[in-house]
Amino acid sequence: MTAIEDIPLTDVTTTVRAACPHDCPDTCAMLVTVADGKAVEVRGDPDHPFTRGGLCVKVNNYPEKTYSPDRVLHPLRRTGPKGSGRFERITWDEALTEIADRFRATIDSHGPESIMPVSYLGTQGILNGLSVGDPFFHRLGATVTERTYCDSGSCTAYSMTIGATAGVAPESLVHSRYIIIWACNMISTNLHLWPFVAEAQKRGAKVVVIDPMRHRTAKAADWHIPIRPGTDGALALAMMHVIITEGLTDEAYVRDHTVGYDELVERVRDRTPEWAAEQTGIPAEDIRTLAREYATSSPSMIRIGVAIERHAGGGQTVRAISCLPALVGAWREVGGGLLQLPLWAHPVNWGALIHPELQKTGTRVVNQYLLGRALTGEMELDPPVNALMVYNSNPLVVCPEQDKMAAGLAREDLFTVVSDHVLTDTARYADIVLPATTQLEQHDIMFSWGHFYITLNTPAVAPEGEAVSNTELFRRLSTAMGFTDPCLHRTDEEILAESYDWSAPQMAGITLESLRETGWARLNLPSPDEYAPHAEGNFPTPSGKTEFRSSIENNFVVPLFRQLSNDHQPGQPVDPLPHYIPPRETADTGYRLNLISPKSHAYVNSSAGDQDKQKRVQGEQKVVLHPQDAQERGITSGQYVRVFNDRGQFVALAEVSEDIAPGVAMSPMGTWRKNAKDDSTVNAVNPFRFADLGNAPTFSDTRVEVEVV
Repeated sequence: MTAIEDIPLTDVTTTVRAACPHDCPDTCAMLVTVADGKAVEVRGDPDHPFTRGGLCVKVNNYPEKTYSPDRVLHPLRRTGPKGSGRFERITWDEALTEIADRFRATIDSHGPESIMPVSYLGTQGILNGLSVGDPFFHRLGATVTERTYCDSGSCTAYSMTIGATAGVAPESLVHSRYIIIWACNMISTNLHLWPFVAEAQKRGAKVVVIDPMRHRTAKAADWHIPIRPGTDGALALAMMHVIITEGLTDEAYVRDHTVGYDELVERVRDRTPEWAAEQTGIPAEDIRTLAREYATSSPSMIRIGVAIERHAGGGQTVRAISCLPALVGAWREVGGGLLQLPLWAHPVNWGALIHPELQKTGTRVVNQYLLGRALTGEMELDPPVNALMVYNSNPLVVCPEQDKMAAGLAREDLFTVVSDHVLTDTARYADIVLPATTQLEQHDIMFSWGHFYITLNTPAVAPEGEAVSNTELFRRLSTAMGFTDPCLHRTDEEILAESYDWSAPQMAGITLESLRETGWARLNLPSPDEYAPHAEGNFPTPSGKTEFRSSIENNFVVPLFRQLSNDHQPGQPVDPLPHYIPPRETADTGYRLNLISPKSHAYVNSSAGDQDKQKRVQGEQKVVLHPQDAQERGITSGQYVRVFNDRGQFVALAEVSEDIAPGVAMSPMGTWRKNAKDDSTVNAVNPFRFADLGNAPTFSDTRVEVEVV
């Protein structure tokens, strides 16, 4: 077999199959046009059944990223103060030697746990994404990084209720008669699922959006229900109250395929629509209408978004929502159930990628959500973090407590290495910056957290300058540190061969060779017109049923988010029945507005935040206020305002709109500090505290005040 590293890159005009690398549920299949060794165009693969030839604004000009004049093309060493962005070019040998020497010195002085890796999903590829550096840092003995920015609480709650199941085929939404899109701006963040919803709508389905903001998706729906942030759990419990008290349950399904029903009945007995109306701001009669329509429109479907978990009671919210489909028997039919993360169907071989056996028992764990506190000493770590390596992430933009992040990165005694495409806000504080390849220059294979397709990414062009893939970076670092473990020196071909459990039933008929021919393949699962895996129960829970009363009664983090830490201990016991936890931050703090910071339309987290086209589409940092709230503060559209609380502040352009619920402010995340009005962005005011399950973040549990600058 020809090794991937040996495949020549052609200099004639050709088309190369690729995959979008972004942390997005759509994972689009791309076709890259290459002329004279340069990528000149990317477009969606029209033959792909899910993404259907479309690319979104975040990626449809991807060659501009690869050939950006701002690309880091060579290793750099800092020459100015931290944060100044002043660097000099050095060789790879010099960079690797300095990194290895500094790592060894830190280990000799403070122990290996004084080194901390920071990474997430700047690329979502299996080779170059979430797990690429884990074997190296396990071998080093570095602090284990817990990554729970996204869906950890949701996954924990979902698993406690119905198990680690894909649930439904996304394309099967065309068969739905009632679709609730809950905390998800699908047209901006899950664009390729929307045509299936629109087709169902055309066939007569009713589409309901529950969100504090009347965003693009809400405007395309049949009914938008504005809700106070962090109160979704109250709505779900009240829906159950109506369904149970009005006899709208599927008695046979509840009897045969659930556990804990009698206890659930008691739990929701006093969770009336009137009670929920006080919590959510939704009229009680609207809650009754929603519950009745959902229960009597078969098949009914709920699509939950990432934002559903981002408040104090986010986990219990997902627990409650996950109970609804079984209560009404929605799982019986194709197009019925709950769509969370189809990634559960992908048999990714995480153990072979992460190599947890290299991790020393008892190695400490630090959550990246607390990075600002870890770097400033507020966590009182022993030893303190004295060396930091950042890749696939821009923590100065995506972590909360932004001022603490900046202060920590500015420490002169902190040795920081950043690998990235450009000088991000974080990279400007680095001591060494390393050049990373873009998706058009590297091999990868992509699972999806939004559909059932595997996609192979073939490099279309040679790397610019001296850029290297993450896999090559960690091979070089392993050599520099003198590590000889075979797993640290695997070729891309060898990692690809271990990336999936190729013998799993859902992989039947799919091989690396076939993927090189086709570019993508659907998992070997029933067609979307037939996929109803829980029509007769068969949930992957301990009982095999939907567990209204969960048999998993301890707080835990789904292993993927914890790098399969081999010494993870459960947290405090939690109530096994779904219940309501109100928002932690209230008007009693003195800050009257509830700030939400959803995903941007043109950025993926902070990715693309440096690109001119995306910046033009997204516009400058803004905050949306309801007319009532704006009038009380003397604010009009187009004014610059200060958004603040006791954690920090940022300046944004005010937009006054009835699209936002009263008492709520909205400012999308993703703007870079260097492009912001006062060198601060929305995460300057967001809290550091975790939600109730899975160490999920609480970005939406934020109180602020707003005033004219």
